[in-house]
Amino acid sequence: MDPDDDVCLCFHVSLRKIRAYLVRENPPVASLISECLSAGTGCRWCVPFLRHLHAQHSRGEKPDLKISPEQYCRARSDYHATGTRDGDAVREATGRP
Repeated sequence: MDPDDDVCLCFHVSLRKIRAYLVRENPPVASLISECLSAGTGCRWCVPFLRHLHAQHSRGEKPDLKISPEQYCRARSDYHATGTRDGDAVREATGRP
C-alpha cells in the first residue's frame, strides 16, 4: 500500500495518517488508533489491519500493508456482502502465513 492509500475506508484514514499517529502518540494498544480520525470504528473491516500496523510499530518496524489498494477494496466489498473477512487478503496484507 502507498502512504496515501486509505486503510480505514469508512473515514478515509490513510496509512500516512496512521503512521504519523503511531509515531506521535505511541499508543500502548491498537484499539487507541481509533482516536486517529475514528479509524476502525465504522464497519470494522480495517481492525485486523490496524492491529497489524500497531504490532509493527511496537516492534520498531515501519508500519506497512503488503496488498494493493484495489485488492484491499475488493476484499472489503466482499466483507460487506458476506459478513466474512477473506483470510487470504488479511494474510497477504500482513505477510503472515
